[in-house]
Amino acid sequence: MRRPRFAWFTPAMNADADDAAPGARPPRPLPPPPVDDQQVVLHRTLAGIERHGTVIAVGNFDGVHLGHRALLSRARERADELGVPLVAVSFFPPAKVLFGDARFLTSASEKAALLTEAGATEVVVIPFDHAFAATPSEVFADAVAAARPAVVVVGEDFRFGRARSGGLDLLRATLPHIEVVPLELTAGEVTKSSLIREALAAADVARAEQMLGLPYRVTGLVVRGDQRGRTIGFPTLNVATDARKALPIGVFAVVVDTPAGRFDGVANVGPRPTFPDGAPALEAHLFDTGLDLYDRRVTVHLLEHLRAPRRFDGLDALRAQLAVDAAAARAVIAARRSAPDRGEPQADGHEPPRGRRA
Repeated sequence: MRRPRFAWFTPAMNADADDAAPGARPPRPLPPPPVDDQQVVLHRTLAGIERHGTVIAVGNFDGVHLGHRALLSRARERADELGVPLVAVSFFPPAKVLFGDARFLTSASEKAALLTEAGATEVVVIPFDHAFAATPSEVFADAVAAARPAVVVVGEDFRFGRARSGGLDLLRATLPHIEVVPLELTAGEVTKSSLIREALAAADVARAEQMLGLPYRVTGLVVRGDQRGRTIGFPTLNVATDARKALPIGVFAVVVDTPAGRFDGVANVGPRPTFPDGAPALEAHLFDTGLDLYDRRVTVHLLEHLRAPRRFDGLDALRAQLAVDAAAARAVIAARRSAPDRGEPQADGHEPPRGRRA
């Protein structure tokens, strides 16, 4: 009779030196904790913008990467100059998710939090469905104009309306003050959400972090799992995620923000053995705590990819590997904790200057 096999928490997925030797790069600092939900002012329609004369930043903002942050930084500067609020206007899900098989980087709530952290006073996340996608571009431009903004800030590649028919010319014809922010480059490439999705699909969270400016994060409710981790001394939080959320596969060093504070840990992301075709499961083991966090919302920051998933022939082999993973994660987190704070997220993850613009 075959012994049971366990697929939870091999050597690194590839021979890349960065994966083989965690800490070989200059360590990046730990990310700041996410903004409290109570600090996020969220609307679902443009009509929710009650105050006139604001600065409005409009964009897809999936992931709120460095290109988005450059746009938001400029919008924040204009808002400060005028002494008015900054309203960030976005959409969810992205068109590539609605019309294709792409996965999103940020849920509506994750996006609202990241936009607030990036300087927005209020956030509008418009539900993007087939009906909204059919909106004529002139109608959307008129809706923005109805909010009577002082300035509207967009990226140079911003398109909107049915079949992406609207662009900068229509905005300039409809709105009195438009400011266009050039595209941002990271390591010589235009920073795009699609490139971040590709990096995550390869479990390259370091590359994703370069473009995001922060470690990739996942926010969700802690739900009950099968509790097998408790039987071998490694209890885990099972974090519920949307099946459309982009998740890298593997074992990662993490920090987890909870209602009780921040905890270090190690996480496994991968298909559930019972439902291999379903959404990947995210399970995080927190070090040095036995908190009950069921039904509480947590945010998991994926700091470094430690190894690819592997099946084990027995509990002893699994338990031994989990101990190795935990030691590696502790080392990664300690290095980050000792790294100097470099302030705002940067284009290359190492130096203060921002990445060049296209």
